[in-house]
Amino acid sequence: MVVAAVDDFLFRSKIRATAKHAGVDISFAKNAGEIIEMARTLKPSMVIFDLNSGSLDPIETIRTMKTEPALAGIRTLGFVSHVDADRIHAARTAGADEVMARSAFAGNLADILLTDRTAQP
Repeated sequence: MVVAAVDDFLFRSKIRATAKHAGVDISFAKNAGEIIEMARTLKPSMVIFDLNSGSLDPIETIRTMKTEPALAGIRTLGFVSHVDADRIHAARTAGADEVMARSAFAGNLADILLTDRTAQP
């Protein structure tokens, strides 16, 4: 199970289609509160964040997850414009497990999801 905090329609569609093809269950959160609630209830193996999202407050949500003991072990992966050095630094400082350029995320999405699936117990 993967939760995606992505409000960009094109990326949501790409993630949904790739997850379906890879056989990975995916749920999309609509706001920061929902991300945390879904992490608590669904116990996903990974939460994917669009770090450029203006409405999902990804940096603070990652920070909240990493400071809450029950959520700290959930893998967090953020993707962002490769030129947004401040946001990359902020995500890493907040505790994101991995931060990658949008292009790398899009190009490796199947592998990211498949790696996640094979990591399941």
